[in-house]
Amino acid sequence: MNKASLPKVALIAGPTASGKSALACAVAEKHDGVVINADSAQVYRDLRVLTARPSPADEACVPHRLFGHIDGTESYSAARWADEARAAIDAAHAAGKLPVLVGGTGLYMRTLLDGIAPVPEIDPAIRADVRALPVAEAHATLAKLDPAAAARLAPADTTRVARALEVVRSTGRTLHDWQAAKTGGIGDRISLAALILLPDRDWLMARCDARCAAMFADGALDEVRALLTRADIPLSAPIRRAIGVPDIAALLAGETTPAQALERTRLATRQYAKRQYTWFRNQPPPNWQRLGATETNDRVSRIDILLHD
Repeated sequence: MNKASLPKVALIAGPTASGKSALACAVAEKHDGVVINADSAQVYRDLRVLTARPSPADEACVPHRLFGHIDGTESYSAARWADEARAAIDAAHAAGKLPVLVGGTGLYMRTLLDGIAPVPEIDPAIRADVRALPVAEAHATLAKLDPAAAARLAPADTTRVARALEVVRSTGRTLHDWQAAKTGGIGDRISLAALILLPDRDWLMARCDARCAAMFADGALDEVRALLTRADIPLSAPIRRAIGVPDIAALLAGETTPAQALERTRLATRQYAKRQYTWFRNQPPPNWQRLGATETNDRVSRIDILLHD
């Protein structure tokens, strides 16, 4: 099928604090669009300020989907998000609107576009056995059962070695085999206009620092205080590990000062932004446009060009 005949989807990606949300709103306003969240932290309703979700005023300008719709007690995954994003994209197209995906979670985007490997549930006993192994022993065992995976993975990469080993032991097939049979991706049925924001690093780090200070001043402490009072949210819940939550929790417990909590949150945010910057610079396909410009008008103009290609 000719790409020009496929329904359009705009995608705006990049590191935190790079200006994705403002650009998504501007594009949606100009093109009668619907902004669809692709950020793993912004799905949670408990932390609007600390996860930099769009403000109520922003959400009132154009339709927003998949923001703050998950309670902190719920488990969430890339597969679940992809299912919900597909539905939101289809609904936008049915209404004659442009879906505008925006976020910084590369795994979500990959799962939506490329699909997911249909790996069966891992036998709990096998998983427990694998996770109990020292990583060196797990890697040596993987080398016997899946030599190609062992060659690809660093011997000290505990998480990936364990995943590859538990899959081959539980299913009798390698993880690579399963991943070759991905299903559910929408990449072949849409025309994607993808823009990655990669501004100057110094500019980005300054934005990270300023954003953290604004969060601390605008309600982040109250959000975390309310979160900590919820006995129904397990200590292991992902929302409790969101950037800023541990540092503010320590502040509220009297274990640190406001200045220390702010600086630790800034450091964690900068480190996260650097990891995202590296991932988005290197991992997405070459035809996803990279842009260093920081002015909204320049960014909107680039999206316009991509949408009309």
